[in-house]
Amino acid sequence: MNETTGAQAVDRRRTKEGESFYAKHKKIYPRRVKGRFATLRVLAMFLLLGLYYVLPWIDYGGRQAVLFDLPARKFYVFGLVFWPQDFIYLSILLMIAAFALFFFTSLAGRLWCGYACPQTVWTEAFLWMEWLIEGDRPKQMKLDRAPWNWHKFRIKATKHLVWIVFALWTGFTFVGYFTPIRELGHNLVNFSLGPWETFWILFYSFATYGNAGFLREQVCIYMCPYARFQSAMFDEDTLVIAYDEKRGEPRGPRKRGVDPRELGLGDCVDCTMCVQVCPVGIDIRNGLQYQCIGCAACIDVCDSVMEKMGYPKGLIRYTTEHRLEGKETHILRPRVVVYALLLLAMLVGMGYSIMHRVPVGLDILRDRNTLYRETPMGLIENVYTLKVLNMDDRPHVYRLEVKGLEGVQIDLDHEIRVAPGEVLDLPVRLRIDPVNLERAGNEIEFVLTAVDDPSIRITQKSRFIGPAGG
Repeated sequence: MNETTGAQAVDRRRTKEGESFYAKHKKIYPRRVKGRFATLRVLAMFLLLGLYYVLPWIDYGGRQAVLFDLPARKFYVFGLVFWPQDFIYLSILLMIAAFALFFFTSLAGRLWCGYACPQTVWTEAFLWMEWLIEGDRPKQMKLDRAPWNWHKFRIKATKHLVWIVFALWTGFTFVGYFTPIRELGHNLVNFSLGPWETFWILFYSFATYGNAGFLREQVCIYMCPYARFQSAMFDEDTLVIAYDEKRGEPRGPRKRGVDPRELGLGDCVDCTMCVQVCPVGIDIRNGLQYQCIGCAACIDVCDSVMEKMGYPKGLIRYTTEHRLEGKETHILRPRVVVYALLLLAMLVGMGYSIMHRVPVGLDILRDRNTLYRETPMGLIENVYTLKVLNMDDRPHVYRLEVKGLEGVQIDLDHEIRVAPGEVLDLPVRLRIDPVNLERAGNEIEFVLTAVDDPSIRITQKSRFIGPAGG
């Protein structure tokens, strides 16, 4: 009997532990809020979504302005054409993105998450559609509690239909960055999409529909790694969204116009509005939490409550840990300055490199089987293989020159004509009178210039080997 009772107690304890570790997810119904930060979020959403959906339809120079043509291995960005050989720019771009994240996080917390993260932007768009169709928080909660009937089915079906159409348009636009979007639209209308195009449209649509419509805050809390390591970039001088506990506590309800000090209360009226507007469902009054995405919705709603009560705004605000403790705050501190300088240097360097980028590549392979040979005419000959890559979007004919040795002769098998994206293997023989050789190893330069555009010019160094002492 005692053993049975003990086993039941263990089972109950395990059940409680299981419930604590694997709590059932509860749907969050964020309340709509107005304010300066809400306006910034809406502007950011329209700007980012506008760029995403409009950019593929813009033409530049007779073609789609932004197109990542994977089969042709060309990446068009307005007037620039990048090739796989330009992978260094992608690496630098990723480094810039990383340092930008470090900089803004050290400066003002999760600005990226609150205003520019794709998960936040598309979730905001899906929430807006949900509010438009189902109503605000109280109406949504009432609708979900109501039994299923024709009215509830019609509203829910309309919402999901709008979500699905928007998600499909998102997936279609995504694929439009890799397949010319007008061609993609024509194929879609004529039911002639390729299997991979169909797969990626449906896959990206499903991902958008699932992440923004259902998972929402769970992506930020459980799936996004940034939520876990962001604290490594915070310090006591980082601007974060915080509740002023000294001013707000003890919290409690009261009538408007009553001095809270006479009641022994702080400024917080315990209305829980800051919790109701939070898209991840946390209570900011419990302190800084890794789930907070920095959307500042709690600041807007708390300021509106403070204004109605006649109290000063800023009970919840952007502040620092040092400032909350009454200490001096340093916004411009060494780590912020270092991040800013590194970010600026990489941006300037990448911009300069792209602006002065020459759309031609030249590699020189010297024949190492024979250092040199002497021709029947008594000349010293070296053999090279030139690999010429035309990284422009039009064909070019190139002129080859060799500098560094007086009287050098160039023997070419054919004209240097290279199509866009083509890599041409060009055998080249250099001959020179041994009298003009001062040493066994001589520095030379191959200069390749486009005949139709002299600004396209590249120089590569090599060596000419001959008998010692000429």
